[in-house]
Amino acid sequence: MWITPEEVLLANALWVSERANPYFILQRRKGHGRGGGITGLLVGTLDVVLDSSARVAPYRILHQTGESQIFWNIACGSSRKEITEHWEWLETNLLQTLSIFDNDDDITTFVKGKIQGIIAEENKSGKAQEDEDPGKFREAELKMRKLFGMPEEEKLVNYYPCSYWKGRVPRQGWIYLSVNHLCFYSFLLGKEVSLVVQWTDVTQLDKNATLVFPESIRVSTRDTEHFFSMFLNINETFKLMEQLANIAMRQLLDNESFAADRSLPKPCKTLKNVSALKRDLDARAKNERYRALFRLTQDERLDGHTDCTLWTPFAKMHVVGQMFVSNNYICFASREEDLCQLIIPLREVTIVEKADSSSVLPSPLSISTKNKMTFLFANLKDRDFLVQRISDFLQRTPDRPCALSTQSNPSPSTPPSLPPSPPVLGLGEMPQNQHYSPSLPTAKKGLLQIYQQDVPEELGPKVTREKMKEESWNIHFFEFGRGVCMYRTSKTRELVLNGIPESLRGELWLLFSGAQNEMATHPGYYASLVEQAIGKYTLATEEIERDLHRSMPEHHAFQNEMGIAALRRVLTAYAYRNPNIGYCQAMNIVTSVLLLYCTEEEAFWLLVALCERMLPDYYNTRVVGALVDQGVFEELTRECLPLLYEHMQDLGVISTISLSWFLTLFLSVMPFDSAVLLVDCFFYEGIKVIFQVALAVLHANMDQLLSCSDEGEAMTILGRYLDNVVNKLTVSPPIPHLHALLTSGINPPPEIDVFELIKASYEKFGSLRADVIEQMRFKQRLKVIQSLEDTAKRSVVRAIMTESAFTIEELEELYVLFKAKHIMSCYWGASSTAAERHDPSLPYLEQYHIDCGQFVQLFSALAPWSCGLHTNTLSSRLFRLLDQNKDSLINFKEFVTGLSGMYHGDMTEKLKLLYKLHLPPGMFTVIKSLLTWPRKECNSVKKPKDYKYYLRMWAKEKEPKKESIKDLPRMNQEQFIEMCKTLYNMFSEDPMEQELYHGIATVASLLLCIGEVGKKFTNNGSKKTEAQLPSAVDALQPEREDSSGEGGSGQSLVSKALAEAQLETPPPTAAGSDEEAKDDTSVSSYSVVSAGSLQCEDIADDTVLIGCMSGDAVDRRQGSAPDADWSITFEQVLASFLTESSLVDYFEKKHDIQSKITACKSLRAVERQTSTFTLVSGF
Repeated sequence: MWITPEEVLLANALWVSERANPYFILQRRKGHGRGGGITGLLVGTLDVVLDSSARVAPYRILHQTGESQIFWNIACGSSRKEITEHWEWLETNLLQTLSIFDNDDDITTFVKGKIQGIIAEENKSGKAQEDEDPGKFREAELKMRKLFGMPEEEKLVNYYPCSYWKGRVPRQGWIYLSVNHLCFYSFLLGKEVSLVVQWTDVTQLDKNATLVFPESIRVSTRDTEHFFSMFLNINETFKLMEQLANIAMRQLLDNESFAADRSLPKPCKTLKNVSALKRDLDARAKNERYRALFRLTQDERLDGHTDCTLWTPFAKMHVVGQMFVSNNYICFASREEDLCQLIIPLREVTIVEKADSSSVLPSPLSISTKNKMTFLFANLKDRDFLVQRISDFLQRTPDRPCALSTQSNPSPSTPPSLPPSPPVLGLGEMPQNQHYSPSLPTAKKGLLQIYQQDVPEELGPKVTREKMKEESWNIHFFEFGRGVCMYRTSKTRELVLNGIPESLRGELWLLFSGAQNEMATHPGYYASLVEQAIGKYTLATEEIERDLHRSMPEHHAFQNEMGIAALRRVLTAYAYRNPNIGYCQAMNIVTSVLLLYCTEEEAFWLLVALCERMLPDYYNTRVVGALVDQGVFEELTRECLPLLYEHMQDLGVISTISLSWFLTLFLSVMPFDSAVLLVDCFFYEGIKVIFQVALAVLHANMDQLLSCSDEGEAMTILGRYLDNVVNKLTVSPPIPHLHALLTSGINPPPEIDVFELIKASYEKFGSLRADVIEQMRFKQRLKVIQSLEDTAKRSVVRAIMTESAFTIEELEELYVLFKAKHIMSCYWGASSTAAERHDPSLPYLEQYHIDCGQFVQLFSALAPWSCGLHTNTLSSRLFRLLDQNKDSLINFKEFVTGLSGMYHGDMTEKLKLLYKLHLPPGMFTVIKSLLTWPRKECNSVKKPKDYKYYLRMWAKEKEPKKESIKDLPRMNQEQFIEMCKTLYNMFSEDPMEQELYHGIATVASLLLCIGEVGKKFTNNGSKKTEAQLPSAVDALQPEREDSSGEGGSGQSLVSKALAEAQLETPPPTAAGSDEEAKDDTSVSSYSVVSAGSLQCEDIADDTVLIGCMSGDAVDRRQGSAPDADWSITFEQVLASFLTESSLVDYFEKKHDIQSKITACKSLRAVERQTSTFTLVSGF
């Protein structure tokens, strides 16, 4: 490519000149291409270690004039072809022009200007994305693609110098981190090391420092471990690796592929060697930390942050911290943790003004809100710019709440956006028919207020204490503010730990969880969602109905239809909003508690905050989030309670107990009045308080647990302990608990005060930090998701192992290859269709599918029948045969079924498969009706399938299907010819090639005669076909007569006929000449059809899309149509093949698929997946 002219002082250092003229020199890098010796090895090593551009561009063109010692590099190239094109252009367009100049300086100026003009023209038509990346980075991306065979779709994020430990020897080189791969390349003194690891294969990432591997990063997969060290910035590298591995795990979990953020603002100045993707990932990481810190919605994006101070009127002091500005919020966090935190929604802001600066208060900024609160920030470094940014965001903030915008991906059951208000009623509809209206009791109050009972006299002191709590909170509101703009300090935490009054619980849950912000910006969303969701019958609604009456049945609020109906509406509305989650057991328990203290709409938004932000992935189909936190809890137990951890691991208790604790936030294992206090702490502190309390429970029962001998005993001890955690200050009447039976006995265990338990958890385990938990979550997420993938693999293998002769190990390896093809298509090529074909909610066997193009690639690599160029045709026919539901996709079971018949079937089974491949649907029959069928299929709109469809399909698959050879349809002449072509190509690479050719020639002759004779018995033969019989027999007769001779002229004649029938045969040059018309009577019908009507040119370009021939091809074939009355049966084919021992031996021979699998896995070149696949042979 042309490059901006660069000055070169030493033109011949490490370069060899190959061409020269008075003005230009074409050079090649030493060591590239042919030979190079020790000098070439040294130069290659230097290029790798120093990241020289010569590694990717080993050719260049220099400009020089006269006796000048200064050279100018004007072009470089990765191949000789590319650089030669530039050289020829210079000789053609510039040499004659340059000879006119008298001054060497003028020549140089003209050449530089010309080259810069060419580059400017290329940049105008170049991609905008390339302009965002610096030149050095684009060069590295080209180098990565060349070294590892990556397509253009694979985007490089960043690259770093490091050492890769291969054995005990470190290899210095470069690590390339792309969106989907980790790659490493090293070239030292002739020894090349190349490594490619897919992020989806990574099971563990660790940063550690040992004597053997100093400050290294360990990348673990299922098969091996890789160590990298000697990084210039190991922390930055490791964080980027974590992000990319997280993206890969998200892809495995719910098929979310990476999409670059196109709205990312361009940097003010060009960042050296930092790509747009790297800036995108950095921005995502900052956004995630910002949203987690202030409990903001997923669409909130941090615009910037700056150091400042905030005046706190309650403490009469300036607090040092940072201000964060995003598109909808201004937030503040003190440098000292828990000292002060503030969230100001821009929808509440009325005035932003710059106050007068002074030595005491430099660069102050005052922000006033609608509730008459004023916040004073100072010590702002760039106050004017900050005010301008806030002003810009305020102008975009609507005066009234914005329209609805869902966070879940659009799907057939969820519209991309819902109206911000209840839908307009149509004619004939009455308001009373609405499923939800603001007049409902549960739309105004929580269920506890509706079913409030008179407080017994003996609870009088508790009521007084409850009122004192309320008064404490009212004082706090007066001093720190009330609502979303409240100052949140350590005093706030103290009040929460002492228990939130029941009258304020719903309000404060909404505030601390961030749900209040979403509810305020989406008015009417819940009402319209209910109207659209109620009445729709799905698997989620069926599960909801089944669990409604199991949700806190002991509470009087859910012993009537009002409470049950409210719970139904909230759960159904959320299942409709987020079909990826739908409904999961335990959501009913949590939601019923929310409804006790909140209105329906408030409970809905709290459920949104729980499922989508505070407990991510907890309630999806595989409860991945809960399993991840279960792993985190085990790791915390190992660190904090090592002795107990070892004993509990032997018993297998931790994994059993923790899942129910986390999924229901202790609500299902602890008395309600006690567990609701933990929910108070959870909404304020987050998941860390659940870990703290869980560790405190284990610590309190350590002695008893260490003496347990089995899992049941340990479960009983913990169950009794949790059942006796009481809230002695509650004013609610006692509610029977489901675990009460555990405490029955002569000596019930002592009661444990829940406030003491919470206090002990903070004293002993309060050092837990949210960022540490997130780091531990990442490590566990890799393990959990890869473990789930292994479970899925085992489940699929168990489901089909009885129907396949492959071993379990072979099936597992085939599944890995099959899934890899699907995943590769998700990020290369047809990503949208790949995303649609993967539904994590389906059974494991149905989750992954591949299309025809991917199947052809796997078939070519794994099938024992190698047919040369005919392989694509054969694999396409097999794909259509396996695709029983005609959706152009096959699952793993269908894939294995096709391979199993080839590898483990007997001769009859293999011949039956080969026979069926040349019948419809394997090979389409060319008839007029087929020309319109595919287009009708393409234009039809597919309706979303419900779960009943898959149940019917499953039941249908379970029905026994017995197919005898007599059930197979008869094969016509055209199909028989195609089968002979396939056999000819199958035998072409076999060691017994000549014997097999002889055998198939004999069998073909015999079957042709059988088919001709068979017409007489069907009484359908015409005079024309009867006349053709002698010619067909005469053409094949010499072979039988001379088969025992030395040369076998008949054999050569039949072989010639077969050779003419193979796909590689070029078409005749003059198909319609008179000579050929005369010769038609002297050749068999076999050769007539194969030579004239089955050429590649007869196939339409869109064959793979519509599945049949074009009109011209049909007409041509009709012009030389095969005998329509000729046919044979499978029994005749089988009997004929059994007469030739060479064919029997070929089809009875056993093949080893393990060698094919090993060869397929060891391929270093990464093949590009394409969205469409074009076939080059007939159907």
